[in-house]
Amino acid sequence: MAAAVGDLKLLGVWDSPYVNRVQIVLNLKGLSYEYVEEDLLSKSERLLRSNPVHKKVPVLIHNGKPIAESQVIVQYLDEAFAGTGPSVLPADPYERATARFWAAFVDDKVGSPWHTILFAPEAEKKADAAVRIMAALETLEGAFKDCSRGGGYFGGDGIGFVDVVLGSYLGWFKVFEKMVGVRVLDAARTPLLAAWGERFAAADEVKDVLPDDVDKVIEFLQMFLD
Repeated sequence: MAAAVGDLKLLGVWDSPYVNRVQIVLNLKGLSYEYVEEDLLSKSERLLRSNPVHKKVPVLIHNGKPIAESQVIVQYLDEAFAGTGPSVLPADPYERATARFWAAFVDDKVGSPWHTILFAPEAEKKADAAVRIMAALETLEGAFKDCSRGGGYFGGDGIGFVDVVLGSYLGWFKVFEKMVGVRVLDAARTPLLAAWGERFAAADEVKDVLPDDVDKVIEFLQMFLD
């Protein structure tokens, strides 16, 4: 059952991994919210006013106050609604710092080449970006073994901060396979992460959030490339 939390609005785009991770945490927390789909080719005054620095989604508006940047929003939700649903970040300061380190690593080493695959016109640059993502996932395979401590997630037995940040790219990994011809998340290279990815994507709080129609995503992306 969704918790009563005041007025929560999320400005987003349906296939953005950064928006999707916020949606997943809202679901994990059981928080009710209004979702507002933005048109990135004609950004709303509300979006521009709410995030005047970057002018990007996602933006969470809580009782009229805007919070921007996905990792910031996720941490805000975890702190503002600490008594609601499971905690996303660990209670232990060292474990919390470790989770933040790996989440930053994901958006640097996976998020940056993700953008290159989407928008670089040269096939060679796209292929190189896919290789960089695979290298990052190999590093994250070791991180998963250390962080999970035998559990099914980076957060141990339950979905945590790193799970949400990395897991939000899972739908796009299938898109990359069609765009570049490379399977970046492969059980032959990273068996722990491959099994984790299936487990995460099947979770009740996740399965209706991540984009799963590859052709629809590519068609949507083409709007920004024409």
